[in-house]
Amino acid sequence: MKYLIAGLGNIGTEYRDTRHNIGFRILDAFAEASNIFFEENRYGATAEYRLKGRTLLLLKPSTYMNLSGHAVRYWLQQAKIPVENMLVLVDDLALPFGTLRLRAKGSDAGHNGLKNIQETIGTQNYARLRFGIGNNFPHGTQIDYVLGKWTPAEEEALPERLETCCEIIKSFCLAGVQLTMTQFNGK
Repeated sequence: MKYLIAGLGNIGTEYRDTRHNIGFRILDAFAEASNIFFEENRYGATAEYRLKGRTLLLLKPSTYMNLSGHAVRYWLQQAKIPVENMLVLVDDLALPFGTLRLRAKGSDAGHNGLKNIQETIGTQNYARLRFGIGNNFPHGTQIDYVLGKWTPAEEEALPERLETCCEIIKSFCLAGVQLTMTQFNGK
């Protein structure tokens, strides 16, 4: 069985450690913990990981956040992965920092990356792991906040949260979305 794990973010060093790039950061943590490496491919950087008879294709799209759907569609088709075996990793302003929320499907909730994926693949019926980045910013400064760097306190808390994200990814592929939601949501 094959799975596509797509971490959303923006390419470029200026975005590297921003809140909006948490999808990339989760995949980087997964790759580091698994001793695998990304290589540049069409529409993004990819890496493969084998897990108990399953193949996980990790994808960091090179299309920028708002056009993530093009990379996702390409790799779903290229690797012949059914959409129900896809997990998208994304930041979420509506959740407090570090809160992790796995969903089997749902709306884009105003997130442009999810919106483009939905428009491009023609469905919102795919799993997504939302990583809470909080909403501690003055009115009118949302873009600066999302594209801003983590605070020192957030940066200190990230490794533990990233480790949990890696556990969620593995559980999604081994146990399925429903059991993984039961195990991890709300903790």
